Amino acid sequence: MNPRTDLPPTAVATTTGVPRFTRAARWAHRTTAALTGLCVFTAACLYVPPLAQLVGRRALVVTVHQWSGLALPVPVLAALLSRAFRADLGRLNRFGPHDRTWLRAALRRDGRPSQRPAGKFNAGQKIYAAWTAGATLVMLGTGLMMWFTHLTPLVWRTGATFVHDWLALTLGIVLAGHIGMALADPEARRGMRTGTVDRDWARREHPLWRP
Repeated sequence: MNPRTDLPPTAVATTTGVPRFTRAARWAHRTTAALTGLCVFTAACLYVPPLAQLVGRRALVVTVHQWSGLALPVPVLAALLSRAFRADLGRLNRFGPHDRTWLRAALRRDGRPSQRPAGKFNAGQKIYAAWTAGATLVMLGTGLMMWFTHLTPLVWRTGATFVHDWLALTLGIVLAGHIGMALADPEARRGMRTGTVDRDWARREHPLWRP
């Protein structure tokens, strides 16, 4: 039976949608995003004087920052219980010839779908995921060195503070870019929000993906 034509566009798109993200993946993404936002906000309160004066209670802000940072890996570790989530991580960890083609087109600013072949995740998403995972681990390690000062010598803590602060700034810039790209693609946001995407969008943006 054909979908009703009197339905609103979003409803018609849902009837032709394909599943993209499971509940575990969406939960992990939302929880990680919330914890990351909390880390960024509390860090800003610690380093930006006007925010520090506005919020006050520095000791509480430090505690919230420490525990939210420590909890960052928890959503992903919990989601590993899902087989589908582990399969998605495997796809993110594989880089093939089509990904190099995608990157060359991106560097040339060639937006034609035919020049940007991608599976379930494109090359940009794979690089972002790998970089974010590595940066999170470095932030966690340096943060622990700054938190438990008696475990490492002063020179280590000094280096850890330098790396932590500058990597945090870099992470903020990269996250802003990630959010900007998400805002520019409503269908990608719908996939993360509802778990399904429009079939035509999937064919256009991820032609090598076979749901």
